[in-house]
Amino acid sequence: MTAALADADLARLAELHGVATSYRPAPDRTVAVPAAAVAAALAALGVDAAGPDAVRTALAARERELRERLLPPTVVRWAGDPRRPAALAALPSGTRLTVTTEGAAADREWDGGGELPLGVHQLSAVAPDGRTGRAHLVVAPDRLPAPAGRSHGLLVQLYSLLSRRSWGMGDLGDLAELAGWAGRTTGAGFVQVNPLHSAVPGAPTDPSPYRPSSRRFPDPVHLRIEDVPEYAYVEEAEGRERLGALRERAARLRAAVLDKGELIDRDAVWELKREALEIVLAVPLGPGRQAAYDAFRAAHGRALTDHATWYALAETHGADWHGWPEELRDPRSAATARARADLAGRVEFHTRLAWLTDGQLRAAQRVAAQAGMSVGIVHDLAVGVHPQGADAWAQQDVFAAGMSVGAPPDAFNARGQDWGLPPWRPDRLAACGHAPYRELLRALFRYAGALRIDHVMGLFRLWWVPSGRAPTEGTYVRYDADAMLAILALEAHRAGAVVIGEDLGTVEPGVREALQRRGVLGTSVLWFERDWEGDGRPLPPERWRADCLATATTHDLPPTAARLTGDHVGLRDRLGLLTRPAAEERAEADADTAEWLALLGSLGLMDRPAAGPPGSDEEEEIRAVHRFLLRTPARLIGVWLPDGIGDRRPQNLPGTWDQYPNWRLPIADRDGRPLPLEELTAAPRLRALLDVFTQVRGE
Repeated sequence: MTAALADADLARLAELHGVATSYRPAPDRTVAVPAAAVAAALAALGVDAAGPDAVRTALAARERELRERLLPPTVVRWAGDPRRPAALAALPSGTRLTVTTEGAAADREWDGGGELPLGVHQLSAVAPDGRTGRAHLVVAPDRLPAPAGRSHGLLVQLYSLLSRRSWGMGDLGDLAELAGWAGRTTGAGFVQVNPLHSAVPGAPTDPSPYRPSSRRFPDPVHLRIEDVPEYAYVEEAEGRERLGALRERAARLRAAVLDKGELIDRDAVWELKREALEIVLAVPLGPGRQAAYDAFRAAHGRALTDHATWYALAETHGADWHGWPEELRDPRSAATARARADLAGRVEFHTRLAWLTDGQLRAAQRVAAQAGMSVGIVHDLAVGVHPQGADAWAQQDVFAAGMSVGAPPDAFNARGQDWGLPPWRPDRLAACGHAPYRELLRALFRYAGALRIDHVMGLFRLWWVPSGRAPTEGTYVRYDADAMLAILALEAHRAGAVVIGEDLGTVEPGVREALQRRGVLGTSVLWFERDWEGDGRPLPPERWRADCLATATTHDLPPTAARLTGDHVGLRDRLGLLTRPAAEERAEADADTAEWLALLGSLGLMDRPAAGPPGSDEEEEIRAVHRFLLRTPARLIGVWLPDGIGDRRPQNLPGTWDQYPNWRLPIADRDGRPLPLEELTAAPRLRALLDVFTQVRGE
């Protein structure tokens, strides 16, 4: 076989499994993917492509499989569309179709058109020649729920929002207080927070909320201990005395952050809360509470049991399940079942924690709704999970072994990125009707008024990096985007929740259009909104898209005060992160800022003209930025809460690890003084910024 033929066979095999052999980082540039990366991705999908003979055999098998099957694993039907799903177009004439609808026991004949109830059903086909096929049939609403009118809201990293009642980091009680205040006093429609997924325990714990142990269950470190109903019923003197001592230690942790300016110590907070919860959970549940707990366990079934089992095993064997005794690495093994029985008390403890956290999350959403918020709490769905964590252990059958999610080289990162997150296998997802994805969404929508999906482009394709290889040696692997969007639309519809996609950076052509068509809002950040296909100048407000969340900044970007003053360049210079001379970087940043301020001034958005260079009147300039956002047609407008008091420090500085305290900073004023929630909400500067929205609403 010639090399050209072998390459053609590999390319064809890759195409049939959704693995890219090239990609386009720009419309005028195509980059070939290394053959080794293609072979590695195929191997992770269970396809042997180790040599020409293996490729030829695998290609013949795949072509035969596709030729002979009647139905793909998942079929999508959008409600209201009279056409037969495209997946049924190739069925032989006379094929009989039957559907078992979700929750029903009996089949019904179906002609491929007509109306079916929304849900994930079972579709069966029998061809005239006797061949049979089965598929999951997803019937979804044509569009996701839309926001009820236009609204503004606050963006905050919850851990950074300490009150005088929290135990050293922001908690769900603080979230409810912020939502209640913002909804009633500023007319805010939402509060968006960072992912609150369960973390991988450790010493120290990975502080990034974007590398969780589990995305399905929330982290109990966010619990407000005093709000657990059983807290009030701790009767024994020893228990009350221990709780009092723990509260005193929590007060010292809180004071260390708020009064002494120390970093948030998540591990110390959890150690106190864990000990307090051991005491509180010894109190028996009342009949009503017990019934609610039993219903929660029934609703989450095996997934909850797996989750609690992993945490119980991690307490004994360490947080990386790859290093556990071999028989415990399989969640379905007899040894794991025995260990679960032996550790029944600890499994029960972690099950209760999941329930309690879910309850306080739902309570925060209720407070937001009662305060008049049209959306409520916007939760954040991370793009993946930690390879050592609970989800990776419990769902090994649907994760691609030896692969990590990342990003290819682009204009902002010439070396590409490896995020260290194992990807789901698209073939295994499709085969089970995307069950893990469905269950994940359903769990999050229990307490979310809206869901932000980090790197929403991952519904279409993800950049897979083989273990031990550089990010440049990866490739894109496709997912069934139609099915992923249909399931998202179905679960959002059931919850009545809005969905926001984080679609910043390099986006494949057609992706934003597909998301918009289904009602997924995009994300637009002011500093990135330029006429990139024209003169490159700042995009006037009337040319912004309407179906988006518009903001001035994000947790991964400099706060607006830092950008206006150029402090963000100085920070990167001090940390040795600049790739050009500091003077050159600063000149470019100043020019960018000046161009935006000139546009704001020309639109009459500043009550008083700046008397000096950019940043000389930063409070008025920040207000002008948000007046500009209000001029756009954006459905949602987000205010980064630290912008309200002039905080200059980003919560996360990409490209750093121990050089910068990522994910550990409390919200602080322009001088770096941490402000508790009670002072924050009373700050004149924040009130003046939020008055921008109140004044417009009253006009």
